[in-house]
Amino acid sequence: MIFKLTYKIKQFFFGLIKLSIVIGAFYFIYQKLVNNPELDFRTFIGFLSKKDIFSLKNTLLLFFLTFFNWFFEIKKWQILVSSIKKISFKNAFEQSLGSLTASLFTPNRIGEYGAKAIYYISNYRKRILLINLLGNVLQMSITTVFGVIGLYFFVFKYQINISYNKFALFLLLGILIIPLIIFGVQKTKFTIKGFSLKKIKHFILQFPKKTLVFALFLSMLRYFVFSFQFYFILQLFGTEISYFDAMIVITSMYLLASIIPSIFIFDVIIKGSVAIYLFGLMGFNDITILSTITLMWLLNFVLPSLFGSYYVINFNLPKEN
Repeated sequence: MIFKLTYKIKQFFFGLIKLSIVIGAFYFIYQKLVNNPELDFRTFIGFLSKKDIFSLKNTLLLFFLTFFNWFFEIKKWQILVSSIKKISFKNAFEQSLGSLTASLFTPNRIGEYGAKAIYYISNYRKRILLINLLGNVLQMSITTVFGVIGLYFFVFKYQINISYNKFALFLLLGILIIPLIIFGVQKTKFTIKGFSLKKIKHFILQFPKKTLVFALFLSMLRYFVFSFQFYFILQLFGTEISYFDAMIVITSMYLLASIIPSIFIFDVIIKGSVAIYLFGLMGFNDITILSTITLMWLLNFVLPSLFGSYYVINFNLPKEN
């Protein structure tokens, strides 16, 4: 009798935690829409209503791009995890969207690490944390490569004022300091997400190379999808810009927004601020850029998190062997 009572109490509190996560996620979304310091929601709705962009064809294409954005991310998660435990696409779908909802209002989306790990028994959890870190590193690598290329073209195409003497000095200092930093890190107990660099390095070196290459390829496809979606929304809002010129700015924006330290709740604001500055140099008005950022956020974070809330509510801890 006491055992059954204890079990029921645990289940009650576990259900309360799941409900709190979903309520917290929805409250976060509500606050971002209603109390956004960058863009008033009524202004955003008014701007959309004037543009008549939501024809059936446009709406289907926007949802199609959102679907493939998350399809590639979910597929990447499936193949990375399958290196230690085979999971179905359905399992990967549940884990990816459930962890998105659970991490929506956590700093730097750090809740995603714990949320994905909790789907597995304790023997797998440390490796799951490392796999999640690896997946994020692969995506960031693609963002960095294309961002650096885009930033290079942006600086020279639009004649951005840069002190090349200061840049050369900064580069020289970087060349001299980086080896010292690396040496210092190796001699300290510096960690990333709680793991030492030595352990992370060993894990990556032992990881199946074909799986890494495939996951990197999926990261690149995902990058192409959401960057094109950004360009497509700009076109719907009536901006006159070629695909090449737009991609120069979009890739630069994602790079700069990614390297600026922040907590996730300010992610939309940071992307909006960077985008306003970069597109402002090309003469675009603020409302168009902020509306594009907001619509991207609604499609690629809010919409998937609504599906993810179902999985959070119906989540059950895995049974230990």
